[in-house]
Amino acid sequence: MIEKEARIETSEGLMGTFICHPEEGGPHPVVFFYMDAPGKREELHDMARRIATTGYYVVLPNLYYRTTDHFELNFATGDNTDEMFRLMSGIGNKMVVRDSKAMIEFIETEQNADEQKIGCIGYCMSGPFSLSVAAAFPERIKAAASIYGVRLVVETSDSPHLGFNQTQAEIYIACAEHDDYVPLEMVRQVTEELAKSRAQGRVELYTGVSHGFAFPGRGKIYNKQSAERHWERIHALLDRNLK
Repeated sequence: MIEKEARIETSEGLMGTFICHPEEGGPHPVVFFYMDAPGKREELHDMARRIATTGYYVVLPNLYYRTTDHFELNFATGDNTDEMFRLMSGIGNKMVVRDSKAMIEFIETEQNADEQKIGCIGYCMSGPFSLSVAAAFPERIKAAASIYGVRLVVETSDSPHLGFNQTQAEIYIACAEHDDYVPLEMVRQVTEELAKSRAQGRVELYTGVSHGFAFPGRGKIYNKQSAERHWERIHALLDRNLK
């Protein structure tokens, strides 16, 4: 495995980014891995590595770069939770679309990345980012996943569901049955919106689990069975569309 930290130049600054990919067999299809609200951290690096070991060039940016070079929620004390919500409120779909344009331009210069085959995945706050990027770059993004993504159907001009007809990617949306941020009514809405669109994909409800179930560092929230199912779905989605 080859790993590096890069600083990708965007129109708004330098975005610190973790990159990993196999040592051999390149160039590899690319996966944009968008972080959840607690920040770019080793837990996410490990998840990126898990994807990379199966033959992908994974790009995991710090989406808070406009404000800070590093943020990581202190899960033990929660003493910087207010800062997390402040940082999270400072970014949105359109901003991450701009960041992703810079990411695409970056991978075009990387000899180990196959820029013609790109997928993206977003967790929590980044679920809508992943879907928005797929709609913004339909000729480039071949697969897009949202894992317990929030704000998937909202009354704004950039609501992710409004982009379903623009995307050419296969979409996978995973939702938790018990999620204070994504009520079951929103799960129903996004399921209906996806079904009536031209997009290919599905919504899957993970019963008996809560928001964050795929993260090993979440203590009792982590559910190994559901986490492994989500990995099965992610790998199948990427392999179908990028290999």
